Amino acid sequence: MSGMLSERDFVILWLFNLLAAVIYLIVGALVVSPLRTRKERKAKVEVRHDNRRTYLLRFGVMVLCPVVGPLFFLAAYAVFRLPLWMQASLEDVVFSKERVKTKLNADEERERDIIPLEEALFVNKSKDLRMVMMNTIRGDVSSTLGTILLALNSEDSETAHYAASILSGALDEFRARVRQLRRAIAEEEEKETGAELELLPYMDRFLKQRVFSGLEQKKMAGVMAEAAQSLFDKAPDQFTENHYESVCLRLLETGNFAETETWCGRLSSQYPDSLAAYTCRLKLYFSTQNRQAFFDTIAALKRSAVVIDSETLELIQVFG
Repeated sequence: MSGMLSERDFVILWLFNLLAAVIYLIVGALVVSPLRTRKERKAKVEVRHDNRRTYLLRFGVMVLCPVVGPLFFLAAYAVFRLPLWMQASLEDVVFSKERVKTKLNADEERERDIIPLEEALFVNKSKDLRMVMMNTIRGDVSSTLGTILLALNSEDSETAHYAASILSGALDEFRARVRQLRRAIAEEEEKETGAELELLPYMDRFLKQRVFSGLEQKKMAGVMAEAAQSLFDKAPDQFTENHYESVCLRLLETGNFAETETWCGRLSSQYPDSLAAYTCRLKLYFSTQNRQAFFDTIAALKRSAVVIDSETLELIQVFG
């Protein structure tokens, strides 16, 4: 039949189709997908492009459906990209520099009855406790977990239930986020430090509230120290005083004195004229009962030009 391809022509067509499918798979899975993944991770955005599995599935369709499969994917790509290629008409678009500021009036009736959670726990009135706990649920609880932990021992069972629910959800979210950032650190390039710079303050905000059990608190402090070591190895110049101080204090709280001393030494070496360089060492020497080093550090602080805060001034007045 003249209208149909001969067996030889079909084999040739299928081989060309196979060659095109193989080239598509190699370029897509080994070149395009890794490049886009690396670019999106650097930009810290969600990965939304086709992954290697997608290219493999398309390869199978193109091999099993010669000509029709490649033409289908080509047409779908053209339809998807057509709106991006067309020139947008901006005739009806108006750009105004005016800004509208929405002002919400304070709920005076509600705020008049709000008291701090610590006071509500001290008074131990069920009505006050429940109202404060409900107001806490509506806001950001990440910085008040230490206080909410106290509510677990409340005599009011409903308040204790609220506190347990808040803590359970917040800590599960924290653990999941820490695992995600640790994976990001493991997948970073040699000089990338974005995940470390995000993980350190995030963990410090939770760990300094001491809401974990002793064993988990020590484990999390170790995770924080690992991230700090990764940042120090890659780019020590990106280490700030706050980074050093948070790592030192979190390790000190778990009794890891040897590693705390290492980080205190690095802090003193990189920021010798900072207040944290002295206060971290003072807390370390006080915890390890190293009297000589403690008083030597106080004497060095008094001779320095470092501006001290009220807490450190009180310490000097007591021991100096």
